[in-house]
Amino acid sequence: MRLKNCHNFHDFRRMAKQRLPGPIFNYIDGAADDEVTHRRNTRAFEDCDLVPNVLRGVSEVDMSVTIMGQKLAMPVYCSPTALQRLFHPQGERAVAAAAGKYGTMFGVSSLGTVSLEEARKISSGPQVYQFYFHRDRGLNREMMNRAKQAGVEVMMLTVDSITGGNRERDKRTGFAIPFKLNLAGIAQFAIKPAWAVNYFMHESFKLPQLDTHVEMGTGTMSISRYFTEMLDPSMNWDDVAEMVQHWGGQFCLKGVMSAADARHAVEIGCTGIVLSNHGGRQLDGSRSAFDQLAEIVDAVGDRIDVIMDGGVQRGNHVLKALSLGAKAVGLGRYYLFPLAAAGQAGVERALEQMRLEIERGMKLMGATSVHQLSRDNLRFHGGSFTSSRYSS
Repeated sequence: MRLKNCHNFHDFRRMAKQRLPGPIFNYIDGAADDEVTHRRNTRAFEDCDLVPNVLRGVSEVDMSVTIMGQKLAMPVYCSPTALQRLFHPQGERAVAAAAGKYGTMFGVSSLGTVSLEEARKISSGPQVYQFYFHRDRGLNREMMNRAKQAGVEVMMLTVDSITGGNRERDKRTGFAIPFKLNLAGIAQFAIKPAWAVNYFMHESFKLPQLDTHVEMGTGTMSISRYFTEMLDPSMNWDDVAEMVQHWGGQFCLKGVMSAADARHAVEIGCTGIVLSNHGGRQLDGSRSAFDQLAEIVDAVGDRIDVIMDGGVQRGNHVLKALSLGAKAVGLGRYYLFPLAAAGQAGVERALEQMRLEIERGMKLMGATSVHQLSRDNLRFHGGSFTSSRYSS
C-alpha cells in the first residue's frame, strides 16, 4: 500500500498495520478492557446528523480558531501522545513540522521521545506540554520551569491517568518499554524486519523529558514502573491549583468529563479543559467526549475554552463538535497511523485531508466561519438537539 492511496483514516490504519510489528500496532490501536468506550468514541458522531443551509455565499471560508490564547489556522490540533519514535524514526519531529506547516498546535508528552527544546525549534506554532503529576513536587516544578524556558505556550495536565488502564492487547504480546516480549510478540517482530532495521539504524530510543528518572536500557525504571511508582494517585484539586499558580499562563486539564470537575477547573484558574477518555485506554465503559460535550459547554463554556478529543476520524466529526460548542478538537490516532505509515509525509497528508474535509463541509453547511456553526445545525437520532438525553 502506498501513501498516495490513503484517502481516509482507515487507509492510513491499514498502511500502518502493514508496516508495524503487531505489538506496536496494537499499542496504538488498542484500548482498555473490552474496548467498548474506544468504539463508542467514533460511533457517537454517527448518532448525530448535520442539517445544512444553502444559498449562503460560501466561496471563501475561515476555519481559524483561537484557543487558550493561541491562534490556529484550522480547528484541530495534534494532541500530545507518548513514544512516537517507536512508531516512526522521525517521531515528534515529523508531527511538529507538519503542524507548523498547517498552522496548528502540537504537543509533546512527558513520555515523548524528542525533547521539548528540539520540538520548539522545529515549529513556530503553539506548543503544548502534556504533563503527568509526580509524587516529587520538586520534580513537578522543575519540569514546568523547563517547559517555560523552552517556550511552551500551554501546560496540559493529564488527570485521568493516575493508574494505567487494563490494555489486554499489550498483555497478550508482552508489549512493554523496555521491550519484554513473549514468544508471540517476538514472532510478530520477526515478520516485520524493515521496522527493526529502521529502529536500530537511528539514534537510540530515549525519553528526553525524563532522562534522569527513567532509563530505557538496562536502567532503573520501566514505563510501567514509572506510572506505578513515580506518579501520584493522591493528586487533588489543591495540588493542581498550586500548579496553575506556579505556571502563571495558559493551563489546561485533559481528561475532564463531569460538569462538576469542569466548574472546579474554572474556579482554580484553568484557561482550558479537554473532554477526553484517553481514547478509551483508561476507564472502559466511560462516556464519549462528544456525548458529554453539550453538558459541559452549558455548564462552563462561557468561562473557559472547552475542547474535546476521542474518535475523530472525519472533518464532519469536527463540524459536529464545533456545532455543539467545542472551541477546537484534538487528534490522536488520526495522525499516529499516518506517522507510523510514512513519517512527516504521512502526517501532512492526513492534516491536508482533514483541512479539505472541514473546508468542504463548511461550504456544504453554508458556513463561512466556524463561528456560524451552532446547535441549530444538528439533529440527534431519536429527536432534535433538545432531546431528553441532553436535558439537565
